[in-house]
Amino acid sequence: MEVALPHDTPLISTIVAGIVLAFVLGALAHRMRLPPIVGYLLAGVVIGPFTPGFVADQKLANELAELGVILLMFGVGLHFSLKDLLAVRAVAAPGALAQIASATLLGMALAWAMGWSWGAGLVFGLALSVASTVVLLKALQERRLVETERGRIAVGWLIVEDIVMVVTLVLLPPLAGLLGGVATRNPDDSQLIAWLGVGPVWGTLAIVAVKITSFVALMLIVGRRVAPAILNYVAHSGSRELFRLAVLAMALGVAFGASTLFGVSFALGAFFAGMVMAESPLSTQATRDTLPLRDAFAVLFFVSVGMLFNPAVLAQHPFAVLCVFLIIVVGKSAAAYMIVRAFRYPKSVALTISASLAQIGEFSFILMVLGAQLAIVPPLARDLVVAGAILSILVNPFLFLAVSRFAQPDPQPAEPAEPVAVPGAVDEAPTSLVDHVILVGYGRVGSRVGQALRAGGTPLLVVEDEPSAVRDLKAQGVDVYVGGASDREVAKRTNLAAARCVISAISDPYEAGALIEQARALNKNVRVLARASSPEAVTHLRHLGADVIVFSDDEIARRLIQEALGPAEAGRGEPSDAPPVAPALPRVEAFALDAGPAGAPRLAPTEGRG
Repeated sequence: MEVALPHDTPLISTIVAGIVLAFVLGALAHRMRLPPIVGYLLAGVVIGPFTPGFVADQKLANELAELGVILLMFGVGLHFSLKDLLAVRAVAAPGALAQIASATLLGMALAWAMGWSWGAGLVFGLALSVASTVVLLKALQERRLVETERGRIAVGWLIVEDIVMVVTLVLLPPLAGLLGGVATRNPDDSQLIAWLGVGPVWGTLAIVAVKITSFVALMLIVGRRVAPAILNYVAHSGSRELFRLAVLAMALGVAFGASTLFGVSFALGAFFAGMVMAESPLSTQATRDTLPLRDAFAVLFFVSVGMLFNPAVLAQHPFAVLCVFLIIVVGKSAAAYMIVRAFRYPKSVALTISASLAQIGEFSFILMVLGAQLAIVPPLARDLVVAGAILSILVNPFLFLAVSRFAQPDPQPAEPAEPVAVPGAVDEAPTSLVDHVILVGYGRVGSRVGQALRAGGTPLLVVEDEPSAVRDLKAQGVDVYVGGASDREVAKRTNLAAARCVISAISDPYEAGALIEQARALNKNVRVLARASSPEAVTHLRHLGADVIVFSDDEIARRLIQEALGPAEAGRGEPSDAPPVAPALPRVEAFALDAGPAGAPRLAPTEGRG
């Protein structure tokens, strides 16, 4: 029975039901020590058409989920460059194509066993061969792997898969007749193909190649100059609201324009929008401004996947569901692992790539819907793909957990197929330091703390996830480990249990709180110093057991009072030395000159990492 809501507001009701239920079930899953994704998927099942009660608008949910894909790929593009993609082309391009071929053959074998036509098997196999953008990127981001070598390979692999799917979706309608369905063609394309005097297949391929090449050339030649210039112009307007609006307008506008004008997917268009915007020095601020929306709409993606799931398929076709699940999780992973190892990359990289690809998502659903509309695949194919997607997404976090626990560090091969000088793989050997200071975050605040500690001869170990900072620290001979503040593997490698002091120089109170909880669990005697950027953060960190909390507003006020009542002898505008908070640790004033989007320097609490 469907529940009727007052007023006809399908958009509002879909967003509210999806977000609220995802929060409730996500929090419950977290409480049960399960990935929150489990709760998000179950939320979709609850409000989907196959369960009683309120039924959300599935079409709207899918469109909202597309916004999450756009913003997620845009954020990845902001951290990438053309050089990064070219650096992994030798493994990403042939690897992705070989993995797609192997997974497609496995899918075709299952389709043949179920009595389907070869055309249905081909479309079905292709749907099982491509990974979900959202699942892959969230997994890499949660583990701080996006900007590592393995992360770049995974994203490059994803881009190749995306391009293959764009070509497939364009070619499927004109080729549907050959595949056992009903062929359709774009009238404009048909006229152009007739004018070219070539066959429909080669003509369609040529049109697709021209469109994709034109889009990429436009973004790399024009976009790399226009996007940073627009950001710089808006920043000097002095309006943070306009700056955020400009970022969203370019991300969504380029993604939509790429799809409408060039036939490129939303995800690929958004990725290139972020990549050209990364040329601007304001790209870090752009990343920060899109983060809340990105997370919210990414949750709606998982809710929309859950809405597609018909639980009855588990009872009616359990063996077929099991085979689909094994093809996705075992078959694809094994193929990816062997391909990466064939390029002489270490086991840790191969395991990460195989775990990243052991799931399917949005392109699989789009391909299945189109295949059903063209009468190529039977209705059961979509149900099997959705069931396989949900099961593989549920298992994916546990695969990453197994990789992080059981993958042993591997030495780099003497002559890798395509060397990539990227610091940051979390394969460092455990430190030999004891009675040391662990500094988490090496940004504007953390770097000042680290320099003071090193000058004083204090044994120091830094935890940071920004590649440029990691590269500089390694060049200076500083012990540095890459990972999240509360990552258990990083805590083991940094020997937190034997540390004298832990300093949290990151501004995110939740990440800092998780670090403090972990520090207290591993070492009850460790001294914990933390940075806070709000009164609420002070209360939160104090509750979790921080020994000393430096609140930026208090430090700014203290310095201003000192200057107002008695100017510092060292000269105006230069911070004076503050009394130490501990015998061997200097107290650092947590403020910095922040130019802000308007370009006018002002004294403000620091934001971002350290």
